[in-house]
Amino acid sequence: MEEKERKFDRRIFMVLILIAFVIVAAVLKLTQSFSVPITVSVMLTFVLYPICVKLNRLHIPWILCILIMLILGTFFFILISTVLVSSISSVVKVYPSYEYKFNYLSEKITQIYKDFCIAMNIEYDEQVSIWRTLSNSLNINLKSALQNAYSLGTSVLSMVKTILILVLFMVFLLIELNPKNSTSKIDAAFLNTSTRNKVKEVIASTIHDVTRYLSIKFLVSLITGTGVWLACMIIGLEFPVIWGILAFLLNFIPTIGSIISWAITTVFAIVQFSPSWGPIIFISIIVLAINMVLGNIVEPRWEGQDLGLSPFVILVSLSFWGWMWGFTGMVLAVPLMVILKICFENSPYLRTVAILLGSGKSGKKNQTNS
Repeated sequence: MEEKERKFDRRIFMVLILIAFVIVAAVLKLTQSFSVPITVSVMLTFVLYPICVKLNRLHIPWILCILIMLILGTFFFILISTVLVSSISSVVKVYPSYEYKFNYLSEKITQIYKDFCIAMNIEYDEQVSIWRTLSNSLNINLKSALQNAYSLGTSVLSMVKTILILVLFMVFLLIELNPKNSTSKIDAAFLNTSTRNKVKEVIASTIHDVTRYLSIKFLVSLITGTGVWLACMIIGLEFPVIWGILAFLLNFIPTIGSIISWAITTVFAIVQFSPSWGPIIFISIIVLAINMVLGNIVEPRWEGQDLGLSPFVILVSLSFWGWMWGFTGMVLAVPLMVILKICFENSPYLRTVAILLGSGKSGKKNQTNS
């Protein structure tokens, strides 16, 4: 009888979790402008917290540790924004020369397409080229796209409100996470010793795994961006800073980001260097090699099996969070799934879900521990 009641309770619990998931997803989607800055600030806090703890152990006051982190973060952001705006301005200035080159390539590709249609006996309308058809159907205007990109770059420095909210959230959250205060709050909130220890374990595990992932991802992305920048500098591809920053940012999106970065850089190399194929092949291979080696060999070895997420789950989470919050959602997809998996592992009813979310090794490990 008790076993039947447990199964019934578990079914009710799973139904309630599913309903709660749908409600929470709808709320996060509707409150995107509010929930995204909070989530980003929490993730950045996870990264900065261990550094603040290490500085605090050197007898530096906790408030001063937070201030040091803010100064370094502000300096890094201003440096990247300034360089990016300057590079985009250079792209806009030299646009006319690239427009001529792009039109030349379009005519060549259109001719190849025409010859292919004739050879395969496919109907071809000479009045409407393949590029014009594509441009009309997608409403593409290269010049307006570049102007929009320029305005987007210049507006980065003017987003004071969003950045201010982000910084305020981080500061107050870090103040709350002061090791002395946070421990006493947990002790006061949970009187039961086992519950208190469980809560501390979940918090410590979440901070450790998310911090490890984001720190390694940042370092690998930085190395990737630097490698792409150096390769573009060596071969003479114009605007190497843009391609380096692009590789750095898109590398935060697992798998898909590296492919997009490689494709964009290769297309620009074709526009600049054609009909000389040597530099194009070099750029294409070296950028692909950098992403493959760092993304598939170096990063997994550094991370080890700590995350334990299934590749399929990662792709699904990328699609879901990308739909929810766009580019920011795709960047946050893996850390959010890590947090969910840790929470599920510490719930008797949801431990099975945690195993399904994880890779085979992590699942066996969880079963062993439980």
